[in-house]
Amino acid sequence: MTRVGTRSASSDDRAWVVPESLRPVLAERYGPVFAGDEADRRIRALGTFGACGDQVVGRAIDLDHLPLVGIVDYKTRRQEAVPPDRFRALAARRTIRVTNPPGTLTERLRAAVRDLVAHGGGLIEVVGEEDLGSLALVESLPAGATVIYGIPGAGVSFVRVDAIAKENVRHLIALMEPRRLDRGD
Repeated sequence: MTRVGTRSASSDDRAWVVPESLRPVLAERYGPVFAGDEADRRIRALGTFGACGDQVVGRAIDLDHLPLVGIVDYKTRRQEAVPPDRFRALAARRTIRVTNPPGTLTERLRAAVRDLVAHGGGLIEVVGEEDLGSLALVESLPAGATVIYGIPGAGVSFVRVDAIAKENVRHLIALMEPRRLDRGD
């Protein structure tokens, strides 16, 4: 049992950091990319899906087609602030807040995705950066679901979740540098 005032050796403190050599691989497109009316049409047609990124989650809400899980950090292109009310419809299900530093995929973010997938969905608010949350969505959503995320200046990427996509995510995470985060709790 962990005593009050001491740090836990919790698995939640684990993280995977993207090494510089992996950045070009993560920048590749893993599914078709659509913009404008075609992206909207495809979002409306989705069954179970998860969305990562403020613009994409917001667009799904505008289309009145909520993702099971949405991951946001209240910023676009890391500069423009997005008001929290933008995501109220999804947050009404449930909201989990996690810290996830830039260029990092934390176990807390992965666990939050698993939790929401298992318990009816909702919104994940990220303090830091949400970009790698799309990996956690592919990892946790059931086969047949879709993960959508924004490609700046290009549109929305649609990744179908299947055994190959899940294996690709496991491979990418294995190429990252494992770390322990000092949470300062």
